[in-house]
Amino acid sequence: MTETESIAYDVVVLGAGPVGENVADRTRAAGLSTAVVESELVGGECSYWACMPSKALLRPVIARADARRVPGLSHLVQGHLDTGAVLAHRDYEASHWKDDGQVAWLDGIGADLYRGHGRLSGPREVTVTGPDGERRVLTARHAVAVCTGSRALLPDLPGLDQVKPWTSREATSAQAAPARLIVVGGGVVAVEMATAWRALGSEVTVLVRGKGLLPRMEPFAGELVAEALKEAGADVRTGTSVSAVTREGPTVVVLTDTGDRIEADEILFATGRAPRTDDLGLDTVGLEPGSWLSVDDSLRVTGSDWLYAVGDVNHRALLTHQGKYQARIAGAAIAARASGVPLLESDPWGAHAATADHAAVPQVVFTDPEAAAAGLSLAEAEQAGHRVRAVDVEFSSVAGAGLYADGYRGRARMVVDVNRETLLGVTFVGPGVGELIHSATIAVAGEVPIGRLWHAVPSYPTISEVWLRLLEAYRDA
Repeated sequence: MTETESIAYDVVVLGAGPVGENVADRTRAAGLSTAVVESELVGGECSYWACMPSKALLRPVIARADARRVPGLSHLVQGHLDTGAVLAHRDYEASHWKDDGQVAWLDGIGADLYRGHGRLSGPREVTVTGPDGERRVLTARHAVAVCTGSRALLPDLPGLDQVKPWTSREATSAQAAPARLIVVGGGVVAVEMATAWRALGSEVTVLVRGKGLLPRMEPFAGELVAEALKEAGADVRTGTSVSAVTREGPTVVVLTDTGDRIEADEILFATGRAPRTDDLGLDTVGLEPGSWLSVDDSLRVTGSDWLYAVGDVNHRALLTHQGKYQARIAGAAIAARASGVPLLESDPWGAHAATADHAAVPQVVFTDPEAAAAGLSLAEAEQAGHRVRAVDVEFSSVAGAGLYADGYRGRARMVVDVNRETLLGVTFVGPGVGELIHSATIAVAGEVPIGRLWHAVPSYPTISEVWLRLLEAYRDA
């Protein structure tokens, strides 16, 4: 190999996380030669530091909580979790931070993997610097797809680097439960990790700058999750900001804007995400390094006819499943343009438009209780100018909920476009609702009329009967 060997491909993908893998899968299926560049582990954030390890930590927590609400079983599951076994299973689900299996999968679809740091070095050109310093220039006949994801955003606090705070990566890969843990933030990462580590034995203090948890969901979601965290023994403080943080020996010391001093063994900052675009050579193609990349619904970067930004980097919906959805759309769009086939961008739900990013994003927060939503919240629907009606019901009105758990607590909301009589959004909060949300996603994405939903009969006695209660409440309002 020469130092500056140049190799041509139809498509070059920057980033081999789930998003980059799916772009490559679609372009290879279309017969396009594809190179994938990765500087860390093939499989990305989701496989090793986010979705998989975090849910492995949370699954026994939720299973035990469910079991404790079942008569005849509850008295058998009052003890502590086996933390060592939970962490060992987490390690297994994270493939012990080895990517052999995912590398084999890439090889199986016929994509070429380049290990190293990839940077744009001009239009349709990526320069890869390998671990040994060797450089290769990859040129793309049709497209370069930026799928590099996002990273944890830390606040600008003096001396924070000396404190060695946890981000989501450390929180999901820690090899022991800290005796005391401070969690800064009120979003998904904050509440999930507070739930997990509290159940694994840590004393947890949650510091939330805003008025409540899960601010992007319906207000009752954050309220119910906060109640459960407090009942589990966590200290949840809203309207509280960190003004200073230091490490005194092994102890983290936090001073808040309310004058409190809090000590812990570790501190997790779950205060947002930033795009991993600061060292991608965006300046060589007229874009700003470190910026989110604006795209159209085919995921093509604004003003470009060859550059795509897929997944977190475009800031549309920072969720793994949504990034994979975008990847399928982008792959189809790249293939269509490469073959000269007209795109169906004018069709808002067509093969080349990521419409769900705007109208039907689903999400599950794996706390106890779970919080799940699809589509728009009431506030988002009103801000978008829709004429809407929101209908709320308590899960206590559903026979299946009472069978699922003694004293089941939860709430559901349906946001209806009253002009069209279709659903704009649905939110469920309660044990087990994560497996219920896809029904809502189908109703929202399919724009199923209320009149037709009456004919989608929920089986008795299941929690899904909440749909009947929602429709009855809408009819009777």
